[in-house]
Amino acid sequence: MAASRLNEDVESLRQSLGELPSPQIQPPLIVVSGLPGTGKSFFCRKLAERLPSLVLSSDSLRQTLFLHPKYDENENRQLFPACHALIEELLKRGIPIIFDATNLLERHREPLYHVCEKARAKLVLVSVEAPPEVVQERLLARERGIDPEDKSRAGWEVHQRMKPRKEKIPRNHFVVDTSRDLTAAIEKIVRLIRK
Repeated sequence: MAASRLNEDVESLRQSLGELPSPQIQPPLIVVSGLPGTGKSFFCRKLAERLPSLVLSSDSLRQTLFLHPKYDENENRQLFPACHALIEELLKRGIPIIFDATNLLERHREPLYHVCEKARAKLVLVSVEAPPEVVQERLLARERGIDPEDKSRAGWEVHQRMKPRKEKIPRNHFVVDTSRDLTAAIEKIVRLIRK
């Protein structure tokens, strides 16, 4: 991607951000991964209530760059380098971030590891899951537009298509089942970050 295009995209994403949380020394980058419907965005919102952070949702950021998102590879090749550049910039300013994206493949997570190292941020990886019947119920509710905070358009068909591609996270990470009470999982993450 041309540097000028990347800079324009990063600027557009930057303009879309609301108020930023207070900067801190060695801010965390919490990378939340999971299939559509597993509850990533809900989990991120709950975690941010307990740990003041900027939640960067790839679904919201995609809608900033693309008026009618197609969720295809061409879009991804434009969106994610801009997301990674923005994350690096914000971490260098001390802004704690929760990154909400599917992040299913290790090659998609690796740029985030490098960003974290360059910014001297604290990396925390979280894999979010839920039982298939819960996911299906959530995605049917999404299609009916029940949750106004849900920015994703991925339905059950997309979930099923992506499921075989999901790769295990080889680094230490938390696994959170969002069909259960999230309190204990969130407290463990908070303790690790505040250590």
